[in-house]
Amino acid sequence: MAYRGRFAPSPSGPLHAGSLVAAVASYADALAHRGQWLVRMEDVDEGRSIPGAADAILKTLECHGFQWHGDVLFQSTRKDRYREVINTLINDDQAYRCACTRKQIQAAGHEGIEGIIYPGTCRQGLPSGQSGKAVRLRTDDRKICFQDRICGTHCQVLSKDIGDFIIQRADGYTAYQLAVVIDDADQGINQVVRGKDLLLSTPRQIRLQEHLGFPRPEYAHVPLLLDEQGRKLSKQDKARPLLDRNPLPALLSAWQYLGQVPPPEAPANQAAFWNWAKTHWDIARVPME
Repeated sequence: MAYRGRFAPSPSGPLHAGSLVAAVASYADALAHRGQWLVRMEDVDEGRSIPGAADAILKTLECHGFQWHGDVLFQSTRKDRYREVINTLINDDQAYRCACTRKQIQAAGHEGIEGIIYPGTCRQGLPSGQSGKAVRLRTDDRKICFQDRICGTHCQVLSKDIGDFIIQRADGYTAYQLAVVIDDADQGINQVVRGKDLLLSTPRQIRLQEHLGFPRPEYAHVPLLLDEQGRKLSKQDKARPLLDRNPLPALLSAWQYLGQVPPPEAPANQAAFWNWAKTHWDIARVPME
């Protein structure tokens, strides 16, 4: 099957060095496999989207020499598709409506690997007099494993580690976990190269793929670029945006951070950098941490 990858930023601010690391890894991997590379704007949470950010991100990608296939997909245009899948999961009793507040869950749940595990209050039906706004996917005690191309074997038992998780939020927005699964399937994505902060999300996405009969992509999770306090660089923390007028230093820095062999001399331009990347990318050199 021909390689088909993607880069999916959130238009909540400009690209920064941390997001460039993920973009360089996914694009270089696609180039090395002579594959296609798509760009998708993950603006499913429209309340977090900043006007003009999507255009700025695309301009920055262009200035850094990235070239993508086809039109950019915006999640905000796909609400009907998400709603259709959510209704199917509910009708098949794979998902259910939940009326619990965050405070109630904190009080009744216990700690899991990514926060409080939902205690299952609404699993057998809504409490009397309450209406469900959020929608949760039913989990079970089956072990879900996958072989990450960088991080190796990773397994979870969702019922024990995560609990029944939200696929539609109480504010009506589709949750990231479901939106990304639908989009990857509909766009034919079979290779996902992204930041390691999403490693723990992957078993949830695999579970959804199985429920929906979608193929499972291969996954590779690259190390995160951290700030001086050891925290992931993020737009919310006002990470310094990339400079469109001087892209080569940032590209070379991301390449080095990914453990790749540097060019023998500084590339003359972005095209020269990507020509080097295409023939020298080696995912086995990417550090696990």
